[in-house]
Amino acid sequence: MLNTASLPDLIFTVLFFFMIVTHMRKVTLKVKYQTPQGTELTRLVKKSAVTYLFVGKNNGNSDSISIQVNDKITSLAMLEDYIIAERSGMSSEDREQMVVAIKADHGVPMGLISDVKQALRRAKVYHISYIGEEKELKRQDF
Repeated sequence: MLNTASLPDLIFTVLFFFMIVTHMRKVTLKVKYQTPQGTELTRLVKKSAVTYLFVGKNNGNSDSISIQVNDKITSLAMLEDYIIAERSGMSSEDREQMVVAIKADHGVPMGLISDVKQALRRAKVYHISYIGEEKELKRQDF
């Protein structure tokens, strides 16, 4: 006979481990993007005041580039209004520390990113963060 008295403890320990390690995705992605790589990256500290803005190819149509703010696809013309509405729903402390994190595909034209930045500036959002992947520096031996 095999003693299975400690089996529930083991199962709950493994379940607890996966609950701690796994990150739940808050936003359903509707655009495809591949983040560019960088060498001088830092982490965002307060995530309650962060609004994520995704810029990339539309999942349904691979030729058009879409802008997604949190869970909604928006146009460049409506971006300013959407950010203002998002900001008005925050607490006064978060409103002052609001950061828009741009996750853009590496193939998105820089002119579109500049237009997005201008729309954010008109919405009085001055803290903009760009999301990228860490790039390993190649060591050169002399």
